[in-house]
Amino acid sequence: MSAPDTSPFPLVEFQAVSNARNEWVALAFELSADAGDAFQATLTLFRTPDVFAALAPLDCIIPVPDPAQLELSQLSGLPTGRVILRVPAARCAEVPVQKKLATVADAGYRIMIEGVAAGSAATMCGAKALMVDAAASLPPVLALIAQPGPHLATGMHSEARIAECAQAGFHWFSGDYALHPSRESAGDGTSRKRLLALLGMLARDADSRELEVLLKQDPALSYHLLKLVNSAAFALSSPIHSFGQAINVLGRRQLQRWLQLLLYARQQEDGLAHPLLPLAAVRAAHMEALGKALGWDRDQQDMAFVAGVFSLLDVLLGMSMTEIVAALSLDLDVVMALLDRGGPLGELLSLVEHHDRVALERAGIGADTYWQAQLQAYHWAIQVSRNI
Repeated sequence: MSAPDTSPFPLVEFQAVSNARNEWVALAFELSADAGDAFQATLTLFRTPDVFAALAPLDCIIPVPDPAQLELSQLSGLPTGRVILRVPAARCAEVPVQKKLATVADAGYRIMIEGVAAGSAATMCGAKALMVDAAASLPPVLALIAQPGPHLATGMHSEARIAECAQAGFHWFSGDYALHPSRESAGDGTSRKRLLALLGMLARDADSRELEVLLKQDPALSYHLLKLVNSAAFALSSPIHSFGQAINVLGRRQLQRWLQLLLYARQQEDGLAHPLLPLAAVRAAHMEALGKALGWDRDQQDMAFVAGVFSLLDVLLGMSMTEIVAALSLDLDVVMALLDRGGPLGELLSLVEHHDRVALERAGIGADTYWQAQLQAYHWAIQVSRNI
């Protein structure tokens, strides 16, 4: 009889992977340092119910630090079309590893080499894609053209660098580039003032007619709202054509939430999806789910959602958070959270931004509870991105 597993429930950070249009295509699993065997820890996560359904249709890129220990039987139950196994390039030179990975690839699982393998090692492993830190330098051209891809460039800190990597032959991208938008993407002064005015109206629960007047001055925002309520997410029998109808369909509470998120969906000049939208959705939904897990009431959960979605406004608007808060009529608890990460909301926001086991214990949240809330948040963010 095998000994019971006494290792703690693993913590994972999802690294969103996007295509050249800023659309999420995959999630890379990054396990915390205390996870021990990263692959076994990932399997523990996959044993929780409905993981792949929650993250659909995105692929899941999971680390296999020691491919010599990998057995095909361990992958039983994992959908071949959704799983990408990430293995270190240094291990691919070993013939036993090449044979083992080739068998796994023959079974339908995709292999992604982390780094550049020497010679034909990647091909011998059955790998079709590379994952390379391309923040400062690019791999040899032959390394990219030798495999069909999609190749993943990590360490992307700007949209300009993504364009350079795409030109070099990369198809997928990850990094913190969404937090470093180009100056143009923040919009002009008039646009910022209009957005702040709308946020202020939402904060004070303004009359619907006031919101409608301001929305009519922002055709892009109005378009996205009507597109949302007419999307498959609401499955209406007849189309919605006016803002008044949208209010009736969504209700005041949901209207506020969607408008807060729609601020991040404003069309960029290049027509690409705004990379901040799914990040804001994840933070908002994760905050709300954790608040619910802590036993907070409905109003407290709403404030948690607001703190999460507003926590990226400084990046969106190109303004300091102090300026933004001064222009809005926000609850004091939300203000403390946004400015100083203070109070219960601030502690929760810090946890969502930089989760670790000590912070979880201090908040009184179990790692498995955190994982479920995280899963819910990403599920919602994926749906938001697809419907807006």
